[in-house]
Amino acid sequence: MTEQQATVLYDEPASGIARITLNRPHRGNAQDVQLTYELNDAFMRAAHDRNIAVIILRGNGKHFSAGHDLKDTTHDKVGRDFPITSTWGDIETESVAGWYGWERETYLDMCRRWRDIPKPTIAQVSGACIGGGLMLAWVCDLIVASDDAIFQDPVVNIGANAVEFFAHAWEIGPRRAKEMLFTTDSWSAEDAKDWGMVNRVVSRDQIDAATLALAEQIASKPRFAIKMAKESVNAAVDAQGQRQAMDQAFALHQLCHAQNRQMFGGLLDPSGLPESIRNDERVSTLVKGK
Repeated sequence: MTEQQATVLYDEPASGIARITLNRPHRGNAQDVQLTYELNDAFMRAAHDRNIAVIILRGNGKHFSAGHDLKDTTHDKVGRDFPITSTWGDIETESVAGWYGWERETYLDMCRRWRDIPKPTIAQVSGACIGGGLMLAWVCDLIVASDDAIFQDPVVNIGANAVEFFAHAWEIGPRRAKEMLFTTDSWSAEDAKDWGMVNRVVSRDQIDAATLALAEQIASKPRFAIKMAKESVNAAVDAQGQRQAMDQAFALHQLCHAQNRQMFGGLLDPSGLPESIRNDERVSTLVKGK
């Protein structure tokens, strides 16, 4: 069975397995508002289906996800065309408080909801996993990467501390996190595996089969025990202070936006953007404050 939505595919390639595919290959599967909410619908569909034991998340085409789509101009659809899913009611993007609520709704709270799904999730990452793409991979319990996968958080280049779901220190270690954030350098799939961020690295032509085989192996285990194993590991990470640290990093992210508004008239520092993007009218609301 395959059901195509506008930006997300949902299918069940084997018994007990749901596979969610980001479906904006022409944009490198960059995340606009529509994709974010359709992804949430797909995750919730799998979470609520008693027949589904394991969830796979992947991207259609060359890349897993190029991150947030800076050319998306549909921010005002949140709360209008797409019902608010969190408890943050103030999402008007005309103020610091409104942007805080908007990003809390569409980024941080979405990611936390997906991370807490009590079923194993596997990110199948090929090609670019950049910026907001890291958030989608990091909310998953396991990551299988192709040997050509590249990871990067370039957000410092546009005047903010990092992406909104700040798991960097846990995913790659504090010193490497600082280096990758300070330099905005990318790292390879093999680097990510050596650092403990990625579970397995396989060739691109084998990644579908390898990820599905891993999902089927997990799906064959007692389901309640698997759920409790996930809860136990997540609790250990929470006890280390990840949630508290993430809340502070998110608040600092919003402080960066406020600084950029004062200094540059928009959410982003335009100096780190390529000129072709900086001058694109579709990013004017973020860069130029119009």
